[in-house]
Amino acid sequence: MAAVVEYRVVESVAEIVMHRGPVNAIDHQLAREVVDAYVRARHDDSVRAVILTSGLPTVFSAGLDLKLALSMDGQALRSFIEVFYYEMHEALYRLGKPVIAAVNGHARAAGVTWAVSSDMIIAAEEAQMGYPEIDVGLLPAMHLVHLPRVAGRHRAAELLFTGDIVSAAQMQRLGVVNTVCPRAEVLPRARALAQRLAKKSPIAMKLLRDAFMRANDLDYRRGMESVVETMCQLKDSADSREMLRAFAEKRAADLKGK
Repeated sequence: MAAVVEYRVVESVAEIVMHRGPVNAIDHQLAREVVDAYVRARHDDSVRAVILTSGLPTVFSAGLDLKLALSMDGQALRSFIEVFYYEMHEALYRLGKPVIAAVNGHARAAGVTWAVSSDMIIAAEEAQMGYPEIDVGLLPAMHLVHLPRVAGRHRAAELLFTGDIVSAAQMQRLGVVNTVCPRAEVLPRARALAQRLAKKSPIAMKLLRDAFMRANDLDYRRGMESVVETMCQLKDSADSREMLRAFAEKRAADLKGK
């Protein structure tokens, strides 16, 4: 099976590049390879900062692979989440090096999770981002914990409950994105920022980031586990299965409230 993630080191910066065409839909392989790349960066003594980006021209990640979502029941979803949520967050928590998401294109749902799990986000002004899970019978699990802390309860509720897709500029105004720039400048700006960080003392940066992660973790993981359990329960419902099928078949869903 060909790799879908490229790991390269350029001037002390690890670049983790997703290459699962056409839209970097997240399946078991992509989730596993990104997590493994984070672990590799942690143990790579030549690396002092990390960039996560997409090798696709206009898409960062469209979120969970629809075929995978259709095939999973609640238990299968839990197994996937063990890697995509829990192992990823553990890898990032222990990484000890700053991580920048270079969002060169559209990001949806679990694709936004890749970005907001990093320390800083640089996004293309052409990019649109959003949490459309409510429209396909899923829950935006991580974002129920993350987004209210960043954007505030009411603004988070509007985005999560409506499933609206918004511009990168709007996400910047909400405090989710650090910098918005033309697409051609996203990776160069991420590299420039990563180079600034890479010039800091490695031990000072590690201790600073470790302290930052501890200070901001609070009850985050407990909150994550709670919403993931609810997400898995919803996945076993008749409405969730119908909404995913309807989305795949491009038709209106016949909802029963069960």
